[in-house]
Amino acid sequence: MIPNSLVSLWGAVAPTLGNHLWQSTLFAVAAAALTLILRKNQARARYWLWMAASIKFLIPFSWLVAIGSRLAWLRSPAESKSPLYFTLEAASQPFTQPAASVIPAASNAASAIVHWVPAILAAMWLCGFLAVILVWCLRWRKISADIRNAIPLREGREVDALRHAEHVTGIRRQVQLLLSRATLEPGIFGMARPVLVWPHGISEHLDAPHLEAIIAHELWHVRRRDNLAAALHMIVEALFWFHPLVWWVGTRLIDERERACDEQVLESGSERQVYAESILKVCEFCVGSPLACVSGVTGADLKKRMVHIMTEHVVRKLDFSRKLILSTAGVLSLALPLVVGLAHATPTRTQSQDVTSSQDVPAVASFSIRPSEATTPTATYAGSGTHMLRQMTYQPDDRFVAKGVSLRTLIQEAYGVQANQIQGPSDLLDSPAYDVDLKLNPSQEHASGPGRSVSNIQIALRAALADRAKLIVHRTTQNLNVYALTVADGGPKLQALQPGDDSVAAPPGQGDHPTIRLDHQMKMQMGGGQVVGISFQGASTTDFAQQLSRQLGSAVVDKTNLKGTYDFNLHWGSGENGSSGDSASQLYTAIQEQLGLKLEPQTAPMEVLVIEHIENPAEN
Repeated sequence: MIPNSLVSLWGAVAPTLGNHLWQSTLFAVAAAALTLILRKNQARARYWLWMAASIKFLIPFSWLVAIGSRLAWLRSPAESKSPLYFTLEAASQPFTQPAASVIPAASNAASAIVHWVPAILAAMWLCGFLAVILVWCLRWRKISADIRNAIPLREGREVDALRHAEHVTGIRRQVQLLLSRATLEPGIFGMARPVLVWPHGISEHLDAPHLEAIIAHELWHVRRRDNLAAALHMIVEALFWFHPLVWWVGTRLIDERERACDEQVLESGSERQVYAESILKVCEFCVGSPLACVSGVTGADLKKRMVHIMTEHVVRKLDFSRKLILSTAGVLSLALPLVVGLAHATPTRTQSQDVTSSQDVPAVASFSIRPSEATTPTATYAGSGTHMLRQMTYQPDDRFVAKGVSLRTLIQEAYGVQANQIQGPSDLLDSPAYDVDLKLNPSQEHASGPGRSVSNIQIALRAALADRAKLIVHRTTQNLNVYALTVADGGPKLQALQPGDDSVAAPPGQGDHPTIRLDHQMKMQMGGGQVVGISFQGASTTDFAQQLSRQLGSAVVDKTNLKGTYDFNLHWGSGENGSSGDSASQLYTAIQEQLGLKLEPQTAPMEVLVIEHIENPAEN
């Protein structure tokens, strides 16, 4: 039970996570390209580029796309999506919901291993996450203990230098100076109320200019709020510890952070040689490596920092062209997801677009919807889980009757979509079952012809759901998995229509199975709580593809190019001691062996209904 739940959860989470990681990686690569362009400019610009790349891992572009979708009412519903839109979407979201496998059922051992893969991956991620958090906590605890034992300094040349540096850097709140006997380098600890940790005895190795330069460097960390930025990146490292790019970005952040403070110290008036000597003296005194929770002075590549400090006129301020590049990149990073969201959604609310006025809705003679009282059997559909058997009929007198159906099924009928094309609260969409009876007014000219009647019933059903269930939807387009129904290599094995034959043959060697008639044209066979056979009389391959869509929960497109009507008698599996995954695999095999057709999984842009609001429908 747990593996199956994890498999379902993984099927929903994996594509979203894959798209997020792909988008964040592209964003980081773009940031790296911009840092190369700015390699001779100020380090603070490169630092904030790397910081943006880090924060991007915490902010999915899908949020901005959703905002753009909410603004889609600004667009005309008739606007079509350009090929550029689909290219952008395919590039930004290469991972879609995994298609059901068309490979025949594997052995039980292999199937068990596959089912446990999501659990194994989740356990590995959790172990890595906890390991990273544990390391940070141990370091934080050690530093906190050292600081608790530190002695506050309120006078002396260190305090005087600190107050002078506060004035130079523009820090209004005084920073407390703590004297520590632990082997620490000078550094800033804390975010809300930062303190300057000063190692005992280091002042004896520093002249007054050296002392002022080191303290100025630390206060620039305070002014820049580097500890807060470091904490944000630590969260990124904990969540995405498996992504090597995250750790590489962290190294770049430390490098550019220290260089940015170096530049600030030199700009505030310190001499290059004196400042370089002060850093070397601190490194000589503190041999230990920099601490992750403290913004110190010895971080980054020391040799490169010395070259950077001692080279005059190596740093250039951002000119107009580079400011334009950065501004354009920033605008594009925000605008592109919003534009994709605008193009992604064609908002079609039931009250304003699908049902524009009372004149567009066929006159309804009667409509009722109530919780189902029928003892409708429960069945497992191939590839789509367990549902109540859907008993729906379009009757000749412009009447639609459904027994034991869910709201998702009603929405499917009303909008002509499949289960995976509806996004909304599953507890409301799938759990309750309802009985529905809708009849059009036969005096209206809307009810003219069987095809027209079905269309009118669908429109009336949309209006009824908007009224009784307060249904509000908007349409989007997403890349979904679909199936193409094609002719197999050996050619079709379909039987021509045989009038009067409405029987359903039992599966060979499987004995008798209960048969349930779903409408005047189709029957469904049950076995062991699973659907093991369906029968059509006088149906086209398009009709058959539509029924397969219901079985698989994904759209099946008829690409057989076969004309005429046929009798379809399809049987698969015994329905005993088999999983829904085995049933789906047996269905694919049966279609090819018994009908001479085959299903080919494909990915295509499909319309998706996003449920914005829905309630339990009010009864009559």
